[in-house]
Amino acid sequence: MAAFETYFNTCNWNDTLASINNKTKADVEVALASNKRSLEDFKALISPAAKPFLEQMAQMSRQLTKKRFGNTIQMYAPLYLSNECQNICTYCGFSFTNKIPRRTLTDSEILKEVQFLKNKGFDHVLLVTGEANKTVGVDYLNNAIKLVKPHFSNISIEVQPLEQNEYELLIENGLFAVLVYQETYHKNEYKKHHPKGKKSNFEYRLDTPDRLGKAGIHKIGLGALFGLEDWRADSFFTALHLKYLQKQYWKTKYSISFPRLRPHSGGLEPKVEMTDADLVQLICAYRLLDEDLELSMSTRESETFRDNIVQLGITSISSESKTNPGGYVVEPQSLEQFEISDERSTEAFTKMLKNQGLEVVWKDWQHFN
Repeated sequence: MAAFETYFNTCNWNDTLASINNKTKADVEVALASNKRSLEDFKALISPAAKPFLEQMAQMSRQLTKKRFGNTIQMYAPLYLSNECQNICTYCGFSFTNKIPRRTLTDSEILKEVQFLKNKGFDHVLLVTGEANKTVGVDYLNNAIKLVKPHFSNISIEVQPLEQNEYELLIENGLFAVLVYQETYHKNEYKKHHPKGKKSNFEYRLDTPDRLGKAGIHKIGLGALFGLEDWRADSFFTALHLKYLQKQYWKTKYSISFPRLRPHSGGLEPKVEMTDADLVQLICAYRLLDEDLELSMSTRESETFRDNIVQLGITSISSESKTNPGGYVVEPQSLEQFEISDERSTEAFTKMLKNQGLEVVWKDWQHFN
């Protein structure tokens, strides 16, 4: 079986971007009229030519989401376990070159954070670490999963890429999903933003979802960090990656996230701005491409944006998040990975969702060994 890398290498970034930008009004109309949309249709829906159709796309996206997911929205919470990291990443507060106090939570500290999240009602947790193999490698992650498993019905991780057999071990002990963002699919730009550390290996990261698929993971989360490169091209390559994976690993579920570059202690200005309207267009385009796809939104975005987007295609969302290890209870003042924009309490946020007629789902699936 050919890995995605082989497939990816047949595509050219500049040609892809030109193809998207050259889509016409007629191309958009064809895409909107289609019952089963292709990647070429997706190009049209994310193109500049689709901007005048945003209201129509939003209404169609809303209808498809309601049809497939009803009036529900899934809640999750990130739990940061460590900010130790061996990588140099230009956009991240945890980057190795940032002279900050490093912290990795102990078992008792993890359980204190767990208790806070349980008291808030969360039953889906995303465990997050920096990328430091010796400190927060497979043994640490395996222990953390075993530790939190009795308290949550659903455990996901966002950590350094691992080998297939390592994923198999974590899955055996209760891991449900893995989020692994390529950050950008532009090879040269990727190298600029990841000059040192294991993450500098573009190909190894690119092939991570293949290793996850072979390991039998239940769900894979994909995404690009918007601001590093042109969002349209990065989104197309993310969609290309998604469609490849869905064909190869058809038993696995998939989610897409939409992180935009946010301020942090290292400070990197976005190379390419992605406006709120651009992000709405992209979210709707993904829903029109795949009505079964989980679309996830973090607290990086503003209150106003999040209040509006929950009706237009998003099916999974976080609230009251802390992006620093121990941020809920143990050490609230430790350095964040990036700044949060929506700082409302979980209670205030879920009240807003209910006022919009949405049913908040804390638990919709449980993994039994």
